[in-house]
Amino acid sequence: MGRFRLHHLAAAATALAFAVVVLGAFVRLSDAGLGCPDWPGCYGHIGVPDAASGVAGEFDRPLEPGKAWKEMVHRYFAGTLGLVIAALGVWAWRQRRQTGEGAGLPLFLVGLVVFQALLGMWTVTWLLKPLVVTAHLLGGMATLALLFWLALRRGAWPAPQPGVAPVWRKAALLGLAVVVLQIALGGWTSANYAALACPDFPACYQGQWWPATDFGEAFTLWHGLGIDYEGGVLAHPARTAIHLTHRVGAVVTLLVVGGLALALWRRNPGSGVRRLAGLVGLLLVAQVALGVGNVVLGLPLAVAVAHNGVAAALLLALVALNHVLRPLPETAPERREAVLGVGGMESA
Repeated sequence: MGRFRLHHLAAAATALAFAVVVLGAFVRLSDAGLGCPDWPGCYGHIGVPDAASGVAGEFDRPLEPGKAWKEMVHRYFAGTLGLVIAALGVWAWRQRRQTGEGAGLPLFLVGLVVFQALLGMWTVTWLLKPLVVTAHLLGGMATLALLFWLALRRGAWPAPQPGVAPVWRKAALLGLAVVVLQIALGGWTSANYAALACPDFPACYQGQWWPATDFGEAFTLWHGLGIDYEGGVLAHPARTAIHLTHRVGAVVTLLVVGGLALALWRRNPGSGVRRLAGLVGLLLVAQVALGVGNVVLGLPLAVAVAHNGVAAALLLALVALNHVLRPLPETAPERREAVLGVGGMESA
């Protein structure tokens, strides 16, 4: 059970984390985030109780079994992911001397998933507070990305390309940061129920590109506790400001990440870098198309969930791109020699 198997577990955890992210989006977008008003159980049960049991009378929210089951299935998947990450941390810690690899990232992931569980609890007990909902989304995306990074670096596949100029590593990191910021804006848009604040495209509302907005209220992070945020509490100008900011972010993301993908694709014929750059470009186009579809089709559930899933896939593609552009640590010279081949990117 050395380092050459640890990455298999990390890869499996990545797949499970992706499922948790998509399920979380499905729960949020189908308005099932408060399907179970308590945590970690559901109306005091480990499963969803029968609607005729009368347990809903102990809570302020009527029992809707369909929404409750959506929420509980998401919790079961998230709980399983937590156990897998805990096993990953223990495994990495016990094998750190034999493999020569540190256990810092696996142990950090253990701490992150514990914090994610707290955010999941606060999402329910604080009644879908937008700051917590957005943080929960970002925590899930961070868990997904870091698990994938761990699998790539420990497995050393695909092989990092030698001779990469530092400017390309910086550009790939910038592209990753831009996508993370856009995901945060998307989470804030969803958590504040602002996805349809601009129902037209490409204009916002009745031919207006920039109708009345309230940016101060739109990006006030803390509105207090004890408020039920389901359905949103912001006035329309604030929701419009959030939506327009997300649209502007989409244009910036298209230019920055699209430009990066195109530049790498053109400079690296026949290489793994070119294939990853092409994948990033395809996912970016799909994501923009899904965003437009959300507006013109009135936010259908399938399109909205796909928009979240492709965002996660785009994040993973950029993580992989950053991996192949960065050399392996000097602490694993034998792995470097085993995986690095001849050729690669231009150094200029």
